[in-house]
Amino acid sequence: MKKILSIVLAMTMVLALAACGSSEPAQTTAAPTEAAAATEAASAETTAAQASDAIPGLEDGVLTVGMECAYAPYNWMQMNDANGAVPISNVPGSYANGYDVMIAQKICDAYGWELEIVSSAWDSLTPAVQSGTMDANIAGQSMTAERMAEVDMAGPYYYATIVCVTTKDSPYASATSIADLAGGSCTAQSGTIWYDSCLPQIPDAKIQSPAETAPAMIMQLQTGTVDFICTDMPTAMGAAAKDENLVILNFSGTDGDFQFATEEERAENVNIGIAVQKGNTALKEAIDAVLSTMTEDDFNALMDQAISVQPEV
Repeated sequence: MKKILSIVLAMTMVLALAACGSSEPAQTTAAPTEAAAATEAASAETTAAQASDAIPGLEDGVLTVGMECAYAPYNWMQMNDANGAVPISNVPGSYANGYDVMIAQKICDAYGWELEIVSSAWDSLTPAVQSGTMDANIAGQSMTAERMAEVDMAGPYYYATIVCVTTKDSPYASATSIADLAGGSCTAQSGTIWYDSCLPQIPDAKIQSPAETAPAMIMQLQTGTVDFICTDMPTAMGAAAKDENLVILNFSGTDGDFQFATEEERAENVNIGIAVQKGNTALKEAIDAVLSTMTEDDFNALMDQAISVQPEV
């Protein structure tokens, strides 16, 4: 009986409170909160759509990105969607993954864009952006003065130290400067500052024909075709992570490092950027707005993540 009386008393108090409050303005309830969230989401979608409409090439809400899909750990091709891989639109049944894909996805997520990845040969990347076939290249490209005369570049989205890679049993494995590499047989990827500017600085270097891709360059080292290769730190780290016989030679910060006329020239060869069509300021600024929220530590952490999931070289 006491329990029944308690329940009745409680119900009476609730009804009384409701009656007292009936003349007051309605307080926020779950329904208005949900409505506000829905309104906020709709507003965000509208803002994203407006942003797309204001950017040349993004009117359809799709960011079309070019990359080799053969330049691990920046980008590679795999045959499933594991680890967030994205379909390659011009290679049915295949998927792209890697640091470049992860960065591209972050940009698209920020604006509600759909990401389309297109596989392209290295030498075709810049012409594709120039013609408007690609909205952007996110492909591990250095922000060189020569390249920036052809396209505009957002970023940097990574800072890539220049290194050499050799094998543990190589006579060059203990090199502490580029002078110690004198006379060695070497190569690098075609169309890069490593091949065009760095290798020629090595005394009496026997420079072989450039490799068409990063995997081909690494294969030449692994098969003994060359004594060492020149590349950037992420490419070297990715290769060494899959082959314990490889040794990274990092001369950065020493007198024995590769030399550039100015620190500005060094920076443009180390800074990695995102290419967009010349004059597409709206897209460049939109991409820079996302990159500006990330620190160098963020870039390095994301690169480590990419290296950890990359396939065998």
